[in-house]
Amino acid sequence: MAEIQERSMKWRYIRQSLFFGVLRLSMLLIALALGGILFYIIINGIGAVSWEFITQPPTDSMTKGGIMPAILGTLYLTCGAIAVGLPLGIISAIYLTEYARQGRLVRIIRIGVNCLAGVPSVVFGLFGLGFFVVFLGFGSSILAGSLTLGFLILPTIIGAAEEALKAVPQTFREASLALGVSKWQTTLRIVLPTAVPGIMTGSILGIGRAAGETAPIMFTAAAFFTAKLPGSIFDEVMALPYHIYVLATAGTNIEQTRPLQYGTVLVLVALVLGIDLLAIVIRSRMRKQKRW
Repeated sequence: MAEIQERSMKWRYIRQSLFFGVLRLSMLLIALALGGILFYIIINGIGAVSWEFITQPPTDSMTKGGIMPAILGTLYLTCGAIAVGLPLGIISAIYLTEYARQGRLVRIIRIGVNCLAGVPSVVFGLFGLGFFVVFLGFGSSILAGSLTLGFLILPTIIGAAEEALKAVPQTFREASLALGVSKWQTTLRIVLPTAVPGIMTGSILGIGRAAGETAPIMFTAAAFFTAKLPGSIFDEVMALPYHIYVLATAGTNIEQTRPLQYGTVLVLVALVLGIDLLAIVIRSRMRKQKRW
C-alpha cells in the first residue's frame, strides 16, 4: 500500500513538473518574441528619432520633418477616449454589481459586454462613422474619434471594474450598512475606493488599446496630413497609428520614408508604455494608501 502511494506521489510530482515546465517555456517564448520585436523596432527606428523629429511637423510630402502633430493628436484621442470610457464603464459596473437584480437580464447584458470585447475594431470604426460622424453631424473630428475609442474600450473597463468590485469583501458592505450608512454612500465611500486599484488595471489595458488603434480613427478623426494644430474638438487631427499606415502604404516615397516609419513606431511604443507606466504608478500608490 505504501509503495502504491509512493508511486502515485511520484507520478503527481512528474506531472506537476511537466506542467510548470510548459508554463515556463511559454513565458520564455513570449518574452523572447516581445524582446525580438522591440529590438527590431529600436535598431531600425532609433536613428530617425531626434528632438526635431519629435517637435517639428512633417515637411516635403511627409518625407522629412517630424511627427509632433501626430503625437499631440494621439494624446488628444487617448485622453478623450478615457474621459468617455472610464466614467461610463465604472458606472455600468457599479450598477451591474451593486444594484441590478441578478437574473437572466443581467446575464444577457454581461454576455453582450463580453461579445463586444471581441468585436473587431473596424466594426467600431464603421459604427462611429455612421453614428457620430454622419448621423450626429460631428464630422471627422477629435470628438467623434474620442467617442468611438471610448465605446471601443468600454467592454474592457466594465469587465475589469466588475471583477474589482466583486473582489471587495462583503463584510465591508455589511459593516457599513450596519452603522446606518446608505447603500449609495457605502458604494461611493467604501466599495469604490477599495476597488480603484483593480479598476485601474482595466484602464491600463484600455489606454494601450485606444492609443494604438488605427481602424476606428481612420473613419472618424484621423487626417492624412494637416499643417495646423486642432483649435477645437470638432477639428480632425493626425495620429501616430494612422500616420504609420500612411507612411508605409499610401505614400509616394515609401522606401525613402522607411526610417521615419520605424521612428514613428518607436515613438508610439514609447508613448503607450509611458502612459501605461504612469497609470501603473498611480495604481501602486493607491494600493499603498488603501486601508482594510
